[in-house]
Amino acid sequence: MVESGASPLPPTPPAHSPLLRAEHFVWLTARVLEQRLFAHHFLHGAADPVETALDAYRNEDGGYGHALEPDLRGPVSQPLHTARALHVLDSLGRCGGQRVERVCRYLTSVSTADGALTAVHPSQRGYPAAPFIPIVDDPPSELLATGPVVGLLHRNEVWHAWLFRATDFCWQAVDALETSRPYEIQAAVAFLDSASDRPRAEAAADRLGRLVREQRLAVLDPDRRDAYPVAPGYAPGEHHFPYDYAKTPGSLARAWFTDSEMAGALDFLAAEQQQDGGWPIRWRRWAPGTELESRPAVSIEALSTLRSYGRVIG
Repeated sequence: MVESGASPLPPTPPAHSPLLRAEHFVWLTARVLEQRLFAHHFLHGAADPVETALDAYRNEDGGYGHALEPDLRGPVSQPLHTARALHVLDSLGRCGGQRVERVCRYLTSVSTADGALTAVHPSQRGYPAAPFIPIVDDPPSELLATGPVVGLLHRNEVWHAWLFRATDFCWQAVDALETSRPYEIQAAVAFLDSASDRPRAEAAADRLGRLVREQRLAVLDPDRRDAYPVAPGYAPGEHHFPYDYAKTPGSLARAWFTDSEMAGALDFLAAEQQQDGGWPIRWRRWAPGTELESRPAVSIEALSTLRSYGRVIG
């Protein structure tokens, strides 16, 4: 018998262990990629199998497609798929080398005149996509797509000509944020957390933190979620919490929230684990398959966040 390194799958998720319940959920529902990711992050699994699973989504142009990001279907490369691939490689400590050089060439080929990325390239047309992700012939530059990618590449000390223009775009977009949506703030934080100009990043983060609190863009009392607004176009109940902005204690966004506010949010996150062992998605559900594919990744992120803050999850 070949040993997989995984614990035996119980017939039902044990009530006493969040991690075992999550493991049951992953083996029951997840794609191979998320199964390998879970095994790597929580069961001492190797990194190579994760890379092998990720390669199935890679295209000849250096980008990634094939519904790696479940809300965009079809085979074509897209910036959002490619950002997800980089996130996986970063989590493995393997965001570098020729693979990332090819990714940067792809990003250069689909970037706008100012060096930014669009959320969806027009090549998506003709393939299924979430109705809240518009497909247009001349899509705008978006911090939402560009910020996390640029921040991640800077954190891994990747150098590429495209990054200079993309970094300038991110600074301009962050400085221009006034009334924003939570996902844009998250993208800004992903950029600022790894920007090389630390004094400028800290000043920008401080301003955004005041904006988040003034506009009530983070639920600070989980027992009174209805008292916090949901951004126009978002799904009912699509709230954001302190841990959505400060994904780790080292994030600049951690200073936006008191210890009590963060503890309450983390208590809420831990309690959000469902009976089946997984965590729910909060954005709009538009197809049964996409929700099924999204929940394992959301669950791995929830466990990772709880662990980064020292919460016992075993």
